[in-house]
Amino acid sequence: MLAQLTAFPILPKELKASHLLVIFPKGKTLPQDLPHLALLRAVLARRNMKVSELAKTPVVASTGNGSLIAWAMLDYGKDTFASQVLLRKAMQLLLDEHPAGISVAVFGDDAQRRRAAELAAFVAWANGAILPVHKKKDDESRPLEKIAIYGFNESFDAIRAVAEGNFLCRSLTVLPPNELTPALYRKRIQKLAKAHGWQYDEFDMKALRKMGAGAFVAVAQGSETEDAAIVHLTYKHPKAKGTVALVGKGICFDTGGHNLKPARYMHNMHEDMNGSAVALGILLAASLQKLQVNIDCWLAIAQNHISPKAYKQNDIVRALNGTTIEVMHTDAEGRMVLADTLTLASRKKPDMMMDFATLTGSMEEALGSRYSGVLGNRDDLLALAVNVGRKSGERLCAFPMDEDYEAELESKFADIKQCTLQGGADHILAMRFLNRFVEKDTPWLHVDLSASRCEEGLGGIATEVTGFGVAWGLEMLKAHQAR
Repeated sequence: MLAQLTAFPILPKELKASHLLVIFPKGKTLPQDLPHLALLRAVLARRNMKVSELAKTPVVASTGNGSLIAWAMLDYGKDTFASQVLLRKAMQLLLDEHPAGISVAVFGDDAQRRRAAELAAFVAWANGAILPVHKKKDDESRPLEKIAIYGFNESFDAIRAVAEGNFLCRSLTVLPPNELTPALYRKRIQKLAKAHGWQYDEFDMKALRKMGAGAFVAVAQGSETEDAAIVHLTYKHPKAKGTVALVGKGICFDTGGHNLKPARYMHNMHEDMNGSAVALGILLAASLQKLQVNIDCWLAIAQNHISPKAYKQNDIVRALNGTTIEVMHTDAEGRMVLADTLTLASRKKPDMMMDFATLTGSMEEALGSRYSGVLGNRDDLLALAVNVGRKSGERLCAFPMDEDYEAELESKFADIKQCTLQGGADHILAMRFLNRFVEKDTPWLHVDLSASRCEEGLGGIATEVTGFGVAWGLEMLKAHQAR
């Protein structure tokens, strides 16, 4: 549950709050109407800080009556990401005490107060909520209950929808693998569908075998309990102007299969379903905002286990669209389950398709964990994706997917190799592979989620698991609508 938010248009002369964040625009001098101005000046003098340094480093101090005040100076010339980082740092100075409530006072002109209030609301909602924990005693598990914003009081519903979607994504991603098997995951999704009015359909292993979805089945057959499925959720709006398909990789645990991962790389592989959680987060946020677009959401939910039934190197399997695949490495399972799922999704002929996956280690090698990579089959979509990343605070870097890369995937025994054993530009080769399974004329973007986990937090999110992709995906839906 996210905190209850109350907003007030006017700043009272005496603002009483146990935990208060004061946000004001960048300038050479301090506004004279700031709460506790004398205390702020004393803090700056003690730390030998210039006023302008508040745009990089927020400060905090206790008042004589025991209240805790943080001050942050927003530079409105900087991008969304930088502003989110600053306010996350400022908010965390207050949230570290695990208060029941936080007050925020915003200063500046109308546009500045709106921007500050919306950023602060998102950061407070996202970081005041508590992700699932399993400690017997946890003194840090008290969620933020109330947020009060002074100086701006228009609707925060759109911001709350993004925070709800991001929190859903992170909450699912951190669940341990014994609590989020494919069967348990499907039950959670069914509850979400019922709560939000989404149509729920699924293709279980029996149905997928009958359909000929051999790429997905090859991965999923290694699990003793064949509880894998491709789940299809549908959101419809009566005034929709088009349909967008969301596709998410939902590998609930990835051992690597017969090409078993060493312990260091198997750790946190319960998070390999993050792509599906991102797709669900976008779907939830779009539903709460009542976006005028139809959404088909496809989730490839399975596990990659090692067993006598598990697929292995040199197997040749036939995908749903008839393409034969030579298996080169069983730890390249994500592109296998996505292959058949992308075929199902693109056969519905959406106006645009976006897929999300923690797909390749090479993307993280290329970008680290602060950006995610995007590839696509339309140059205009790629340009839009990068621009939306700047606006949303979830930054994307575009990569090529030129046809000549595919020469490395030529097979002597099948239509295409699943991957190579040399590594290299695997994030690009994965896209060339997946391109074989997208129906023609489908505008398509693939997001390789190298920023799904960042140790020190990312943007407005303080936790290691970031929920990256939800805010971007929602803004992408809006930008696509406006085209």
